Amino acid sequence: MLGYALRRLVLAIPLLIGITFVSFLVIHLAPGEPVENQGGESSTQSDRELRERLREIYGLDKPLHVQYWNWLTRLVRLDFGRSFSPDARPVLQKIGERLPVTLLLNIAEMLIIVAFAIPIGVLSATRQYSNFDKVTTVFVFVGFATPDFWLALMLMILFGVQLGWLPISGLRSPTWEYLSFWRQQWDFVGHLVLPILVATFGGLAGFSRYMRQSMLEVIRQDYIQSARAKGLSESLVIGKHALRNALLPIVTVLGLSLPGLIGGSVIVESIFAIPGMGQLMVQAVFERDYPVIMGNLVIVASLTLVANLIADLTYSLVDPRIRVSARRARR
Repeated sequence: MLGYALRRLVLAIPLLIGITFVSFLVIHLAPGEPVENQGGESSTQSDRELRERLREIYGLDKPLHVQYWNWLTRLVRLDFGRSFSPDARPVLQKIGERLPVTLLLNIAEMLIIVAFAIPIGVLSATRQYSNFDKVTTVFVFVGFATPDFWLALMLMILFGVQLGWLPISGLRSPTWEYLSFWRQQWDFVGHLVLPILVATFGGLAGFSRYMRQSMLEVIRQDYIQSARAKGLSESLVIGKHALRNALLPIVTVLGLSLPGLIGGSVIVESIFAIPGMGQLMVQAVFERDYPVIMGNLVIVASLTLVANLIADLTYSLVDPRIRVSARRARR
């Protein structure tokens, strides 16, 4: 398994380079440059000279392939460059401040989705056409049809403005530093309730439906009927024999859903003013901050490739037949 993981990591390098090249090309082909925001938009001689000077400082006066090569050589040294914003801070430092928040939101979201979607899907499949199945079906349609930004605004109005139960922006209250330790933790958790609720609503609906369909296909197989004919209890048939095979498609969907989760955090973080990578990405796009945009894309692409590798490795834990086939392939 270790050798397989190492081979996948080596093969991921050219894929990551291809992703960065396409992203770099698309970003630089977009109209406008960062110097327009800093050098003024007037056509006076001083402003033109300032813009040209900034182009030289940022390296934008060089051909596009030279700019990409210079950026790639810095990336090999884990140097993402400096931001084009006035503070000129290192990109890695900016991302390091925002990445933990985004990872926390996405990990909490994924854990909640998995914890609820699997039982809901299993119960819906084993109780097909029951009242529970009908209720979850309605929930799925509502979850798919509800936009995240609309749901976020409705929850903010209800729980934040009208009822005043939960905060609606940021991660800390203005008086956070004056609170006791446990009240600080409670305040932090309270700020995460609405963003996580919005982020998990649609995902929970989708994953529960995937789990239901996968379980329905498994319990109709002949070996499940044979297990029941041997006199095994229904809980043992479903929990031991059917569930593990039904989880295989879910593992694939979990690995492929990581980019969507991080992309979806852009909306959630922007609406709730959460200082994460999503909000940083939006600010960088509006400011045409190329190093920050590319740094975010590299992090997201790397996390996606690693997530797909973890999903493949998880297959061998869920289904032992994959390990057997891998040994036979090596022979």
